[in-house]
Amino acid sequence: MPVEMLTYAELGERLKISPEAARAVVKRHRLPRSRSNDGKTLVQVDLTEISHSPIARGPQAPSGQQVVTALKQKIETLQADLIEMEAIASGHRADFERECERTNKLLAELLKASIGTMAAREKAALLEGKLSVLARPWRRRLVDAVSLALPQAASSVRESVGRFARSH
Repeated sequence: MPVEMLTYAELGERLKISPEAARAVVKRHRLPRSRSNDGKTLVQVDLTEISHSPIARGPQAPSGQQVVTALKQKIETLQADLIEMEAIASGHRADFERECERTNKLLAELLKASIGTMAAREKAALLEGKLSVLARPWRRRLVDAVSLALPQAASSVRESVGRFARSH
């Protein structure tokens, strides 16, 4: 086949590819190029020498309007999900507040019980102290009472109580 002078668009039509892909093929094969009088690039090509098989294209990118429509639908879906989540969150918030109130009431009851327990322990300790004083012999209680009232006379009273106890 003879050498032909083709534009990128014409070469693309012959090879069943886009003009941009035809330009890439020309670059890759380093084919000679020149400018025509109308300003278009002409390529000297022998189509028998070029072994090009077009690759099947993947799905075309959606147009701008389709992208906008898809995004609007996604936004509506997300807004509906947001409203649903807010309703669920408000229900959880009400449960949380109810449990906080319940916890505060239980804590108040616990503090009251703790105060009552401490008061009962203090009362029990006081009664044990009084009981231990009453369990001692009357002589020992007399000495303790005198030693608290009259610290100087306590030693002489101890001695006399001691002598009295030994004699009986």
